[in-house]
This record gives sequence, structure tokens and C-alpha cells, in this order.
Amino acid sequence: MDTENRGEEPNIEGLEDRVEELEGLADDLANAPDEELVEVLSRAVNLLGEVNAEIEAGIRSADERVDGIGVVLDRTGFGDFDAALGALEEREQSPGAG
Repeated sequence: MDTENRGEEPNIEGLEDRVEELEGLADDLANAPDEELVEVLSRAVNLLGEVNAEIEAGIRSADERVDGIGVVLDRTGFGDFDAALGALEEREQSPGAG
């Protein structure tokens, strides 16, 4: 399974393929003879596990990106910007502004 690469984004095309296969298996369940039901259900469970692993990998990747952005923002000084914004807000709120 290619989802073992932690931190990578999920393979959307691979997910779509798995979902299509799951849809086919759902159709197969309606027509499968009893002796094939376990095999069809087993394949469905495996596919669901793969889909889940891809989604979890995507969530981990997104979390890592958010953490990285937070670190950058924490290191960035916004003092001049904040001061300019405060001055602008004061001008807008003063009685003679407008």
C-alpha cells in the first residue's frame, strides 16, 4: 500500500479508483452467490482500509503544513503593520474623519 509514506498528500486518483471499485463491489454483493460473499466483503474491507489510510495521510500532511505556517507566523514581526493599522483605525474613528 502506498500510503505508508507519512506526511504525503493523498493520491486523489487512487482514492477515486478505490471508491469506484467499492461501488462495483456493492453492486456485486447484490448478485454474488453465498460462497463468494466473504471474498467480496473482504475486498471491500481492504479497500476501505486503504481509503482510510490515504485520508489519514492527508490529514497528517495538512497538520504538518499548518504547524509550519504557525512557526513562520510566530517568527514574523508585524509591529510596523499593527502600528499603521492602529493609526488608520484611529483616524477613521476621530470625529473629523470622513
